[in-house]
Formats: sequence, structure tokens, C-alpha cells
Amino acid sequence: MCAPLVMETVARSLSRRSFLASSLAALAGAALAQAGVSGKAFSRAVDLTHELSPEIPLFPGAEPMRITTLVTVRQNGYYGNRLDLWEHSGTHMDAPAHFVEGAPTAEKLPLSALIAPLAVIHIHEKAAKDPDAQVTVDDILAYERQYGRLPKGAFVAMHSGWESRWRDPKAFLNQDASGTLHFPGFSPEAAAFLVREREIVGIGVDTLSLDFGPSKDFKAHVTVLGAGKYGLENLANLAQVPPSGALLFVGGPKHKGASGGPVRAVAVW
Repeated sequence: MCAPLVMETVARSLSRRSFLASSLAALAGAALAQAGVSGKAFSRAVDLTHELSPEIPLFPGAEPMRITTLVTVRQNGYYGNRLDLWEHSGTHMDAPAHFVEGAPTAEKLPLSALIAPLAVIHIHEKAAKDPDAQVTVDDILAYERQYGRLPKGAFVAMHSGWESRWRDPKAFLNQDASGTLHFPGFSPEAAAFLVREREIVGIGVDTLSLDFGPSKDFKAHVTVLGAGKYGLENLANLAQVPPSGALLFVGGPKHKGASGGPVRAVAVW
């Protein structure tokens, strides 16, 4: 038999869980309405997250992730590792503070920004011909002509097909003889259009950076993060998600002072 104090504690816990569940349901419902998605049930879910490991591609100069096993079930009765990694490893978030001094860090982002209608803009055909391809304003307008105006609170992702190189870090970075990187990203003009002309929560790419590889000024970063939005880099499986109608859930980093951090991103529809 449970003691009254235990039962009271359980009741309070269940009440808090019910409140949280209803709050999340309300957020998801609002995002669904913005995305034009009807119904409460989802029939499909796709993981947009690459597995973290010491072998993944990293921006030049970043130290590889280290996984150190501290205890094992056989020796200690339980299993656990220590992780040492650069915040911007794997599928990860760039918080506004990553490029803008005094801007919000990742743990300060509102929960509502982490549940968003997902718009996927496909540029894989031109990226196959030009590794320096960029999402342009014309690409965004062409998307809207086919799928309708970007909904309020949308997260806009670029699918370039670059993730096919993920298991080959050298091909993923695609450096030339001078050390310049070559991979697709958002053009500065497209970034400015999205934050000034549309009401987005952030943008994402299936490459190493929101800006295309040769960028030296990172203007897409500065524009998007400077507007208080966030970015997701190294997204996976965007080809499996419909261009319009899906909902994005981001398990964002929540350590103190986070310039960003690895995320678990999931699309449902």
C-alpha cells in the first residue's frame, strides 16, 4: 500500500504531466493549423537527425567528438559514457548568440519556436550540377506558387541532396586546393527575404553551414540569427519529407549559455 505522501506526490506529478501534455498539444495544434494540416493523428514520422560519432564531418578546426566509457554493466552494474564534443557537431542548432553578441542562447528560445510547420525547398537538381548552389528568392517564390505562401511560424529547410556524402567527410566538406569549401546553402538575399517578408522561426540545411561553402562573411547566418531566429545544420532524410504539410519537432539543446548544440529533429505528417 502506498503512503498518503507518496500518493500525493504521484498525483501532483501526474497533474504536471497532464498540464505539459495539454500545453504541447495546444502548441502542436496551433502549428498544424498554420501549416494547413487537418486531423490530430500522424501517419508518418521521419528522423531528420544523423547519428553522432567521432567520425562525422566537422567544420575545419573543430575537434572530433570523444566518447569515453566510464562504467560498464559487467564491471560496475550499470553502463555510462562521458561525451566531449564541440557544440556544433552533427545535426545541430545554431542559436542567435552563435553569431550575435547578446542575442538569446539556445536554452532561452521559446518552446513555440521548436514546433513548426516545415517547408522543404528542393534544390538537389541544381546542386548536382553546381556544388556552390544556393537557395534564392526565386526558389522561395517558385515554392510558394506551387504550395502556397509560407505559413506563419514556418521552418524553412533546404534539401540539396548533400547528405549522400555524409559518410565521407572529405567529400562532405569538398575543399579545393586552396582550402575553400564548396557545398550548397542559403543566399544572403533569400535569408533577408525570409526574415523580412515572411514570419519564420528558422532555417535549416543538409550541409555543414547555413551559408554556402565559399562564404567568407556568413551573411545568411548573421541575417537569420540576428533576427532572433535559429538554424539547423546537417539535417538528414529531407528527401523523405513532403515539401509542404509536415510538422517539425526539435529537441533543442538546453545547457546554460548554449551557442547551439546537437538536436534530435523529427518531421511528422
